[in-house]
Parts: sequence; C-alpha cells; structure tokens
Amino acid sequence: MKKGDAKRWGIILGVVLSLYGCATSGDVQVLDKDVQRLDSQLSQIQKEKESIKKENEAIRTELTAFKKETETNHSSLQAENQKTKADLFLRLETLQSEMRTLSTGVEEYKQFLKTPSKEIARMKEDVEVRLKILEERGKTFEERNRSLEEKNRSLEERGRFYDERLKAMEKGTEDRLKGVEAKWTSRLAEMEKAISPKEPPAEPKTPSTTAGNLYKDAYETFQRGDLDGGRRKFEAFLKQYPNMELSDNAQFWIGETYYLKKDFEKAILEYEKAIVKYPEGDKVPSALLKQGLAFLELGDKTNARNLLRRVTDRYPQTEQAEIAKKRLETIK
Repeated sequence: MKKGDAKRWGIILGVVLSLYGCATSGDVQVLDKDVQRLDSQLSQIQKEKESIKKENEAIRTELTAFKKETETNHSSLQAENQKTKADLFLRLETLQSEMRTLSTGVEEYKQFLKTPSKEIARMKEDVEVRLKILEERGKTFEERNRSLEEKNRSLEERGRFYDERLKAMEKGTEDRLKGVEAKWTSRLAEMEKAISPKEPPAEPKTPSTTAGNLYKDAYETFQRGDLDGGRRKFEAFLKQYPNMELSDNAQFWIGETYYLKKDFEKAILEYEKAIVKYPEGDKVPSALLKQGLAFLELGDKTNARNLLRRVTDRYPQTEQAEIAKKRLETIK
C-alpha cells in the first residue's frame, strides 16, 4: 500500500476508533458502508491513474516519432545539399578547364596573326563562339548558385519551424502533466473530506460582465477584418482571463488571425496552444482541422494527413470530421 493510502486509512481507522465507544450498531454499519464506498472510490482512482499513465506514454511515443521524422528530414536535406555542392564544384572545375583551353586558343590566335586573312577570320569566329559559350555557362552557374542559396534559406526556415513546433509540443506535455497532478490533488482532498459533514455545493460561476464585454469587443474587431487589432484584444483577454469559459475560443481566434494572413507556421503554433492548454474545450476539433489545412498550405502532406485523420478518428460525429474526410480524399 502506498504512503498516501496508508495515511488515509489511518485517518479513517482513527475516526472509527474514536467513535466506536459511543456509536450504536446502526452507526457502525453506516460507517462500514462509508468505508466500503471510500475503498471503491480508491480503486476507481487507481484505474484512472493507470489510464493517465498510458496516455502519457502515448504522448511520449508521439514526440519520439516526431523527433525521428525531423532528424530524418534534416539528414535527407543535408545529403541533398552535399550532392548539390559536389555538382557545383564539378561544374566549376569544368569551367576552369575550359578557361585554360580558351587561353591556349588565344595564344594560338596570336601565333596566327601573320597568317592569311581567311585563316585569321576563321580563328576570330572560333574565339567569339567560345566566348559566348563561356558567358552562357557563367550565367547558368550564377543562377544555379542563387537557387542553392535560396534553397538553403528555405531549409533553415523549415528547420526553425519544426524546432518551434517540437518545443510547443514538449511544453504542452508538461502542462498536461501538471493538470493531471492538480486533478489528483483535488480528488484526494475530496476523499479526505468524505468522512466529515458535507457542505452545500457552491453556485456555478459564470463569466463576469467585464470579461464578456472584453471578449465581445475582440470578436467584433476580428469580424470587421481588423486581424491585427482583433489578435491584440484576444491576447489582452487571455492575459487577464487565462482559464475561463471563453479562454479556449480566444486562443483559437488568435490562430485564425494568422491563418487568414497566410502566416501558416504561426497559425499552427497558436492552434497547438488551444489544443494543449484547453484539451476539454469545444475548439479542439476545429484547431486540429485548421492545423491540418495549414500544413497542407505549406506543402507538408504527411503532417496534414496525420492531423486530418486524427480529427476523423477522435471526433467522427462532428462537422470538422466531415470536412477533414473530404480533404483527405483530395490528398494524393
């Protein structure tokens, strides 16, 4: 038996012993039933704990797979970069060889300056043709070099994006673990209070008028097409009210402002916050769907397909699942 369980049973046993001398047989039976009920609740909590452990293992497995995929993509890009550099060096050596050949031709031209005019004209034409070929090849080399530089910049940006997404996923896992610990603490506190008289339940909380007005103002700004202004107001709302009924909606709309501006990488990161911080919110299916569509816009069909399938598997009866199913049919 764990230390915490021993402590709780010790409390229960102490209460039983303290009440045993003055309790009637009916009280003892009631107390026995309470003990049995508490034992049943402990078993249920143990099962929930095992379920949470399995879910955490699944999250770690998904993170490991994502890291491997990122490393594989990085290795592939490095190999392609090395191959391109080798090709460019080979072309450069070829160009240098042709330059040496041209220099030899120029020397031959100097030797034939005293030959008949027809021979000189022929040599001039030959030199001009070679010069044109060299100029064209030089232009091709410069264009290829610029293309390689642009490709390298694209690879660096893509690498930074995957690093940011990996950090967001790791932070999300930590937040979920903290939520699980908070849930356990709350449940154990409720069990310890089960042997004491119950207090009347508190009235459910509703959004304050101030919070509702702030959210309404931010949403109306977004609806008018002021994406930057709407995003700033949603961020101010979350800063003041990070964990209330409308917080997951505000986080989702921040992602939408980036998506509508075609900043798909930032949109993916903001949707991820809505999924991780508010896993029980009603915006999770929409956030997963929009992440998949954003990856599709970036040309990453693998991640897009995985996210769209997650929507259809986890939320099969939603409108988002229908949209995801149709988009999956179009991805080849």
